[in-house]
Amino acid sequence: MNTSNSSLTHFDAQGQAHMVDVGAKPATHRVAVAVGRIEMLPATLALVEAGTAKKGDVLGIARVAGIQAAKKTSDLIPLCHPLSLTRVAIDFDVASKTAPDAVGITCIATVETVGPTGVEMEALMAVQVALLTIYDMCKAVDRGMCVVNIRVDSKTGGKSAPYKYALEVSKTI
Repeated sequence: MNTSNSSLTHFDAQGQAHMVDVGAKPATHRVAVAVGRIEMLPATLALVEAGTAKKGDVLGIARVAGIQAAKKTSDLIPLCHPLSLTRVAIDFDVASKTAPDAVGITCIATVETVGPTGVEMEALMAVQVALLTIYDMCKAVDRGMCVVNIRVDSKTGGKSAPYKYALEVSKTI
């Protein structure tokens, strides 16, 4: 992978960080989907599923937190453009019965806009904050929870080809 300054869009010719100028780019419909997972003890997941966690509706509050995070991304990531989002959807896939060795919750964030730049960072931020909210709400019963595998799953819009994550089957160490 080439990581010279010339291939990184957030650096100018002198290597100084800057915000990319998207003023001349056309506004297109852009969608990004990010995913991530929080792994936990079966008893913790049972509390979440039953809705009996001490702090309340864990997934409902995590959903709202993820939406808020997507809207505030440019406040936290220095070179992100503030965007007018047209849609933020946060979904959860609770896995306990089909894979007892991988008990946890997967968060899927779908973010959309019509604009000159993509929404990958907003989708990633939504997933991160939703999962951290789950951690915060359940940490009293399970400090060993682990947030894992956060990534952009897909994106469309703009001039680059659509992107879809493909797990690398074999890695050379």
